[in-house]
Amino acid sequence: MVKKLRGINKKILLVIALLGGVFLSLATVKTMAYTDSPGFCRNCHTMKSEYTSFMDSTHSGLSCNDCHLPHNNIAQKLFFKGRAGMTHVYYNSLGTDKIPNVIHATNRTKETVNENCISCHKSTLTNVSHNAKDNCVSCHQSVPHGKGFKDEHFNKPPKSGELLDNKGGY
Repeated sequence: MVKKLRGINKKILLVIALLGGVFLSLATVKTMAYTDSPGFCRNCHTMKSEYTSFMDSTHSGLSCNDCHLPHNNIAQKLFFKGRAGMTHVYYNSLGTDKIPNVIHATNRTKETVNENCISCHKSTLTNVSHNAKDNCVSCHQSVPHGKGFKDEHFNKPPKSGELLDNKGGY
């Protein structure tokens, strides 16, 4: 086989290698984008209610990993995604009896989500006091996930002074 490869024109080998690299790059990019999507996360039976509430939220235009993965650098994002992905594969294949009825974020995930909330909502933080709790999820735990997060007050504007009285929360 090595003799056959040596016999092929080097330019043809270079073109084949380049095309293979382009194909591999495109496949990797498409795979990464798909695994960031809500449609991919919905495939797990444990995520069905989270997906449903997410699709009815104001954040439904985002991908799951816009909130759930760090964005400091690509290496950190890929490491975090790989570790979380392997954990999910384990629980959904070998540890199904250990899957809790209600999934709670790990401390690492809570920190990442909080950093991403702050990153996207910087302008809100300068307009409304947000020093009532330790993190965003303390007050906004049902956004964008949670049953009944859109109650009768959701589309009504706040009463005068209400946000200041509650330090930006409800």
